[in-house]
Amino acid sequence: MNEASTVVKQNTHRHRFELDTDGHLSVVEYQMVDDETMALTHTEVHPELEGKGIGSRLVLGTLEYAERNNLYIVPICPFVVAYIKHHPEWNRIVSKTYPASSFGAGEE
Repeated sequence: MNEASTVVKQNTHRHRFELDTDGHLSVVEYQMVDDETMALTHTEVHPELEGKGIGSRLVLGTLEYAERNNLYIVPICPFVVAYIKHHPEWNRIVSKTYPASSFGAGEE
């Protein structure tokens, strides 16, 4: 894995963050709730890359972007929820205004 494969990029047209690793695209999809809050709705890692830390790197890059841009997040995606549970320092950017339950999170 080269340095370029660790750069998480925002694709505003597709409403997602992307990580290209060895020619395979992994994504975190989002929806803007308001001007300062985004709901992270889905994470998808290419099957050939599962279990290699790509999902964690992708979520970390997404959270770093949110913090740099003074955004709050609503963690709806179960993978993002689990990541924050294991890295509680990121609770600092979790929205208090919009609880994930108001988006139907956890109702599967």
